[in-house]
Amino acid sequence: MDDGERVEWSELPKELLPTIGKNLDTRIDIVRFRSVCNTWRSSIPLFHTYSPRFPLIFPSPYPAPIPIRTPAYLCQSTVYRLQRLNPSSTSSNKSWLIKVEQDSNSGGKFRLFDPISNRRTRYPNKTLNLFDFRVVELTKAYTLRYQVRVGLSTSTNEIEQVLSVSDISIFGVNKVVMFPNSPWTNVNASAAFVIFNDGKLGFAKSGDEELILVDRNSFDYDDIIVYKGQFYVINSLGIVSWIDHSSLKLVQFLPPLCGLGSQKHLVESCGALYVVDRYLDRERRRVENDAFYMGGEDCAESIGFKVYRFDEEWGRWELKESLGDRAFVLGNGCCFSVMAKELSGYKRNCIYFTDQYETRVFSLEDNSVGYLSYFEDSYPSWPLPNLL
Repeated sequence: MDDGERVEWSELPKELLPTIGKNLDTRIDIVRFRSVCNTWRSSIPLFHTYSPRFPLIFPSPYPAPIPIRTPAYLCQSTVYRLQRLNPSSTSSNKSWLIKVEQDSNSGGKFRLFDPISNRRTRYPNKTLNLFDFRVVELTKAYTLRYQVRVGLSTSTNEIEQVLSVSDISIFGVNKVVMFPNSPWTNVNASAAFVIFNDGKLGFAKSGDEELILVDRNSFDYDDIIVYKGQFYVINSLGIVSWIDHSSLKLVQFLPPLCGLGSQKHLVESCGALYVVDRYLDRERRRVENDAFYMGGEDCAESIGFKVYRFDEEWGRWELKESLGDRAFVLGNGCCFSVMAKELSGYKRNCIYFTDQYETRVFSLEDNSVGYLSYFEDSYPSWPLPNLL
């Protein structure tokens, strides 16, 4: 083939298409692949033929004194980066982040959330045309909910019956992770870990009736992550352990982190594992009851953060004074890293988080905590007119 000769993607040999298609791991990439032409569309099945269909019935971490609140459901949301393909002269060419969840209670419609605060939001127009945007999947987040009927529906209409059911997040569940979860993985091969009651670690597979408590001798786990295809968990002392999900044994993977903060978060950034150590203005209160604990919110506020990166070559934690051009997001349900200059409202070398339902930002440049209003033009999301 001459150097100047070009071959259309649609003219690739048919026998290569299934191999290419089944190496795609995200919903949006599979949709794009199947949109090329009829040949490509028929070369691989729809992703939901194999992949888990959310929400999934999942064992609750708590006893259920109220039968109507069982079973629990494992729900999935996805954080996307959106960028206009043809921005107008008055609009920015930068991207926005949005968290999307398919709502089973409204006939499969999508619900939109702010990726930091998890506050429900909506697109300014009635529809979001993906042909107008470049869409990149960043990460997935999971949550556990009960489905509660909010009223008595005597209608025989299925839609009206579905709309009479409301989702309620299970109080005390701090983090849920699931793996593997790709379009080509059967749901029965997936496993999920849950951190609840501010420190207990539970495990279940799809179809299990009860949550298994992992490591009954320790109830102080802060965060869990899937890193390079494996589960890793960190406790309040800064010990990171690898979890063998077949035996449910924890193996200390890294040397203990000598951080003195009150709460620790695991973040993957550019292929490296980081720990974000959060400092609070008072001792953190641990919830010792169940999902129906009504003791109010923990009033401790974040006053600072320290960031550590694991140096694989030397086998030690390295204190990072700067995140460079990146920013970390400690969201409800997932933590992730972004390139700040690509996103509207985000600043480099900063950590975005929530305290008392408020969105805040910590700058590693001067160790300051700032407050962000959801209605400010500089808010790091896409509420109101940003995408119009």
